[in-house]
Amino acid sequence: MAKLRHITITVPDPEQAAQFYIDTFDMKRVGGTDWANAKGVYLSDGTVNLALLKYKNEASAGDRGADFVGIHHLGFWVDDVGETRKKLESNGGKYWMGDVKHDGGFYEVKYFDPQGVVVDITEHGWKGATKEVIPDQSNES
Repeated sequence: MAKLRHITITVPDPEQAAQFYIDTFDMKRVGGTDWANAKGVYLSDGTVNLALLKYKNEASAGDRGADFVGIHHLGFWVDDVGETRKKLESNGGKYWMGDVKHDGGFYEVKYFDPQGVVVDITEHGWKGATKEVIPDQSNES
């Protein structure tokens, strides 16, 4: 079963946004990025990876553009990227970019869902995310 484990919010100032989520929700910084397409900070609540990004160009930002502020895309940690790609396409998803890296490195394959929302899929997850969540049993009788 696919697990929602990655949310990207595009913001004008990733560091300022990160400090808000750290101070308000006790999220932990788990990484960062600064490359040709985007600059940003990665946070985690221990289960989900939250990417706070500022895209540097229109091509990597997609249809909403590099100045868009808000939820940009969702990421699903899947068991089998090939099977998930078939399901995406048979259910109206349209391939956008990315491919599987066979060297074991990190990758995302991006699709547009039928409404135009960007969806990432990967078999390797995101830093700070956990595919399977073990329920807290401390409150059970």
